Amino acid sequence: MADVTQILAAVEAGDSRAAEQLLPLVYDELRKLAAARMTAESPDHTLQATALVHEAYLRLVGEQQPQDWAGRGHFFAAAAEAMRRILVDSARRKQADKRGGDRLRVELPDDLAAAAPSDDLVALDEALTRLEGHDPDAARLVKLRYFAGLSHQEAADAVGVSRGTADRLWVLARAWLLRQLSK
Repeated sequence: MADVTQILAAVEAGDSRAAEQLLPLVYDELRKLAAARMTAESPDHTLQATALVHEAYLRLVGEQQPQDWAGRGHFFAAAAEAMRRILVDSARRKQADKRGGDRLRVELPDDLAAAAPSDDLVALDEALTRLEGHDPDAARLVKLRYFAGLSHQEAADAVGVSRGTADRLWVLARAWLLRQLSK
C-alpha cells in the first residue's frame, strides 16, 4: 500500500487532486470499519455506514488545515477516531433535552428473549476520556480494537507496544472501563 502513503503525503502537501485519488483506495477499508461499528449500534440509529464513512473522510481530508499523516496506519487510526467522535456526537444530540433526550425510548422487539441492551456511547466516550488521562496507551488500544475493529495484534502494532504489553493494557482497560461504567 505504498500508493496510499504517497497519496497521503501529497494530501499533506496540499495537492487537491490527491484527495480525489485517495478515496477509491481507502474506501473499502473505511466502509468495513464503519459497517463493523454500526452493527454495534442500536437498531434505531439513523446514521448509515456509508454516511459515516463520508463524514469521517471529510473530517480527515476536507479540513482546511493540512494533516500530518505518518502513514497508512496513522490514517486509519485517525479515521477510527473520527468515526468514534461522529457516533458520540450523534448520541449526544439524541440525548439532548430539546429532542426528548431525557425520555427513555422503549421498543419491543418481536423476540424479547433475543433483545440485548444497546451500548451507551456517551458514557463510554466519557469513560475513555478519563482513561486517556490515566493511561493513554490503554485508551488508544481500546479505541483501535472497539471502534476501528483491529485485531489485538494489529492494535498492539499501531500503539507501538509488544503483544505482552498489549495484553496487560487490554486487561487494565477492560477492568477500568467496567468499573467506570458500572458507577
